[in-house]
Amino acid sequence: MKEIFLSGKEIFRLRDCLAALAEHHNAVTQHFKGVFPLQPIDLVMAGMAEAEKKGTALIKALEEGGDIVGFCKIATEKERGSLDYLYVREDQRGKGYGRLLMDWAMAAFQQRGARFIDVNVVLGNPAQGLYEAYGFVPRTLVMSQQIQHF
Repeated sequence: MKEIFLSGKEIFRLRDCLAALAEHHNAVTQHFKGVFPLQPIDLVMAGMAEAEKKGTALIKALEEGGDIVGFCKIATEKERGSLDYLYVREDQRGKGYGRLLMDWAMAAFQQRGARFIDVNVVLGNPAQGLYEAYGFVPRTLVMSQQIQHF
């Protein structure tokens, strides 16, 4: 397994991971059934590439045999940080890759001077335990509704 940083030009390599993450979120919570992500994956990747180009985001990926098996995207602005994505392919879980990515993210936040770090977790996502192990606690509850237009 090789650790790499993805530049804006390489973000397209995350397509399969982002699609699998969307499938996971749609499966683990009844509130996302069929609506995650809220925008097309191409727009998600374009936003990631733009943030990386501006220097407000870093994306670290884990590569095995030329395939991306996991990745983490963080963003920082002044003293605020956000862990926007942390994903490990299902067949690669249990190998410590999630902790490896979290250790990197926490060190990167510290290096960038972030004092406050946010992570959004979909209700029902077992990754919540990983975040709690790093000291994250629930602070707010965001509620949403999908409006059906007739």
